[in-house]
Amino acid sequence: MTATRAEHDAMRRALALALRGPRGVNPQVGAIILSAAGDILAEGWHRGAGTPHAEVDALSRLDPGAAAGATAIVTLEPCNHTGRTGPCAEALIRAGVGRVVYAIADPNAVSAGGGERLTAAGVDVESGLLADEAHALLDSWLTVQRLGRPHVTVKWAQSLDGRAAASDGTSQWITGPVARADVHRRRAQADAIVVGTGTVIADDPALTARAEDGSMYEQQPVPVVLGERAVPADAAVRRHPKDLLQYPGDLTTALADLQRRGVHRVFVEGGPSVAASFVRAGLADEFLVYVAPALLGGDMLALRDLGVATIDDALRLWVTSVDRLGEDLLIVGTPRHAEASNEQGDS
Repeated sequence: MTATRAEHDAMRRALALALRGPRGVNPQVGAIILSAAGDILAEGWHRGAGTPHAEVDALSRLDPGAAAGATAIVTLEPCNHTGRTGPCAEALIRAGVGRVVYAIADPNAVSAGGGERLTAAGVDVESGLLADEAHALLDSWLTVQRLGRPHVTVKWAQSLDGRAAASDGTSQWITGPVARADVHRRRAQADAIVVGTGTVIADDPALTARAEDGSMYEQQPVPVVLGERAVPADAAVRRHPKDLLQYPGDLTTALADLQRRGVHRVFVEGGPSVAASFVRAGLADEFLVYVAPALLGGDMLALRDLGVATIDDALRLWVTSVDRLGEDLLIVGTPRHAEASNEQGDS
């Protein structure tokens, strides 16, 4: 059976409802219950960990038996897992729903299989409705499911000859205001921003995301500091609107804890040693390199040793875009091995 116009409209509404829920450990999901005539009987969305899932939230707004023979429209395959809440697939079956239409399959092996369970119970199931829109909505959550950790963007600014600072250590500002504004916009899109203790002590960054007029973006990344040295009590980062997290330096442990906290996207800002540590560990999924038309010379490289002993060992990147930002350039790239893995996974 092909999805009806009413089901298309309901899925668009469900996608909009999903955005009302918080982005975190659990996916943002919306659900609509339609009558046989295509009228909306109830709608719901997931409000966060431990709360009813979207399908159950929608069903809870109906009298017993009111969903019999109805159609459930859901942005993500109904779960088949008992955690803090029961399986949504079972809840739909108990409610007597006759048809379920969902946008994308659940990639989590623990909770997947709801579609099969519904089909086995005699429910008509259709998947793939507005799948592109649902993928866009859940992009960061789906990335975490694929990687098993948060997505990591490594960013640095450098002179044309690859230096992050002058010989005396000064680095503000290598790039111009347009490039710096772009960095702040990207900070606001991240869930966490990471620097090392050396950067905190040397530069005293606030690690906030600010608009060009100096006001704070509504979305602020969680400030994360790597290293054993204590962050000074009067450091600017301690005045960040979100609580500071500090890890001793084990990147895998840090990323695992951030994932448990619902962090999907990590923005690594430095310095050169911290950036290199993510690259050496194979934990850099995206590179943002801001290049200023300036020459500094000296030893203050933008990236520390990567363990590359010969040219054959060079980490090659796919350049996905090159943009001019004022007088500066922004080069965006991804590791070539990551692109190959994605292509294999998509085939």
